[in-house]
Amino acid sequence: MILTCNSCGKKFVVPDSAITASGRMVQCGSCGNKWKQFPTNKINESESINNNKKIASKPKQAQPKIQKAKKAKKTSVKKPREIELYSPEYLAKKHGIKLGGEEIKKTSSNEKVSLGFYNSLLIFFVLIIFISRGLYFSQDFLVQKLPFTEFYIDYFFESIRNMFEIWKSLVSNY
Repeated sequence: MILTCNSCGKKFVVPDSAITASGRMVQCGSCGNKWKQFPTNKINESESINNNKKIASKPKQAQPKIQKAKKAKKTSVKKPREIELYSPEYLAKKHGIKLGGEEIKKTSSNEKVSLGFYNSLLIFFVLIIFISRGLYFSQDFLVQKLPFTEFYIDYFFESIRNMFEIWKSLVSNY
């Protein structure tokens, strides 16, 4: 069966079994219009039966079908740019950047300076290494003054050695 869109006139091929006697809602793939489609041979039979009934009975006044107004597709009108994108005027106006040897204009003086994740991680590792090396060199002095710390310091350095061994084996195996 060939269907024709009422709105744009585009034609589509549909299997006859897809449209049942009770009709089916179809939609145009081009313009999006929706309508109820009945099989073409059933429409012709029902029209002839309806015409015979109309002749036999009193003529009734036909009520005009009220169709819903189709929604107009929204088309956005693109406004032309006043200033070219990435031109010196645009960069100065939008971002405060001036080209041609002039310095970049700062928008606020209260900006916070952040180190970022990786810089913070690097500082953390340097700090841990610095503390552990200081503990290693002052180990004898701490044990003389505070004898109970010997067990904790030995345990700390043993854990660090174990972590280094794990990393070495991971790197060498892969």
